Amino acid sequence: MSEAAATFGALADHHRRELHVHCYRMLGSYEEAEDALQEASLRAWKARASFAGGDGLRAWLYRIATNCCLDALRRRARRPAAVGSYAEIPWLQPYPDRLLDELPAPSADEPDAVVTARETIELAFIAVIQQLPPRQRAALLLCDVLGWSPGEAAVVLDTSLAATHSALQRARASMERGDRSPPRPPARATPALSERERELLELFIDIHEGGDPHRAAAMISDDIRVTMPPNPWCFDGRAAVLALMRDGTGQAGPGQWRLIPTRANRLPAAACYLREWDADGFVAFKIDVLDVRAGRIAQITTFGATLFPAFGLPTALGDE
Repeated sequence: MSEAAATFGALADHHRRELHVHCYRMLGSYEEAEDALQEASLRAWKARASFAGGDGLRAWLYRIATNCCLDALRRRARRPAAVGSYAEIPWLQPYPDRLLDELPAPSADEPDAVVTARETIELAFIAVIQQLPPRQRAALLLCDVLGWSPGEAAVVLDTSLAATHSALQRARASMERGDRSPPRPPARATPALSERERELLELFIDIHEGGDPHRAAAMISDDIRVTMPPNPWCFDGRAAVLALMRDGTGQAGPGQWRLIPTRANRLPAAACYLREWDADGFVAFKIDVLDVRAGRIAQITTFGATLFPAFGLPTALGDE
């Protein structure tokens, strides 16, 4: 490999994590974002001789990655007309916070960068933008999340400034209208969990592992919702969710649970391991992501075990 090629590879790799997050926002799926980023990296490497050099590498890479996502969305031809619950987005997956923490820290002259990062990576935001047409979605992310000008976004999207303005205005109008959409997360001053979020996560873990199930009533909101993408199931309301918790834990459940606290999409989460009755060890089973509103758990989103390695978690535990 030539020195120039090695230098290009190192510079491109510096932007890899933020490009992956961009692809995740576009596609709503961690695994599909991995595929899109791999394709973008291959395209960039093949076209490296066409890069003019200078300070434009980041924008050039975003253009390639965005177009890889647009190509993927065209192939899949999927977009929910509305998103009443996460059950309507079967491809939705969580994003590990440990990887978000690898993103470069905002500079001193960008005080709102941390807030923007949190409220535009939470599951509610990812779900809402899935109903936008692909180019509107891209324009919104480039301008309102990354802070690019419509002119810069037009270059990435290979379209006119007028078309980019139109796509952006339509996307903003759809987001403000929010018909049948999950509530948008409020702005938060820090990506760290609040003290109340940590308390509720500890309580959730204790109850799941065999603690007093009656305490669950005090930690959930009246209108709590549980969804389990990619399954179409949706459990609404206190009675339905308390029954679900009782059926899944204790002697009536499928086995014994061990939970490890983690974080996903800047939200508290629990990695759940199950040891079926009379089995020898605990096996990765699911990840529960908790959305806390007004001091109570307002939503629990349950995902499968496929992303345990991405969270830096083992796929099995011993009996200790």
